[in-house]
Amino acid sequence: MATPRLTVPVLKAANLALLVLYPVAWAAPLVRAGFLPLFGLDEISVLSGLQALWDSDIFLALIVTVFALFAPWLKTLGLALIQFGLLDRRALPAVNILGKLAMADIFLIAVYITLAKGIGVGRIETAWGLYLFTGCILASLLISLAESRDKTRLG
Repeated sequence: MATPRLTVPVLKAANLALLVLYPVAWAAPLVRAGFLPLFGLDEISVLSGLQALWDSDIFLALIVTVFALFAPWLKTLGLALIQFGLLDRRALPAVNILGKLAMADIFLIAVYITLAKGIGVGRIETAWGLYLFTGCILASLLISLAESRDKTRLG
């Protein structure tokens, strides 16, 4: 039985949508965190987290900025350029490496949430932005896999 394939226009539209959804996900609340259960919860987004990180640890902020913002967005942009024939398909392996780098931030967020919940001092609730951001990364991965499977097609 043949595996179902997404059509070229669907892949292109989905990839272009990610170029808009990523900035929305960066500003959306990832988690709501508070020091003690009695106090209100502050919403933390990728951008607010990076802003706080820039104030405390510039080197780590630079690394997280590359992996959380630049890698996924540049990967999506590179894939769009390939899909529309503006970049040679031979660049696809390099574009896919950017996608692998982008997955690191989802892992880090999960580790931070797990550690914070394990301490038991504060309270953390996941917010809709975490799911949007994770969905963007996973959708980008699936689109790249679909593009990589059809090596014979031209943009």
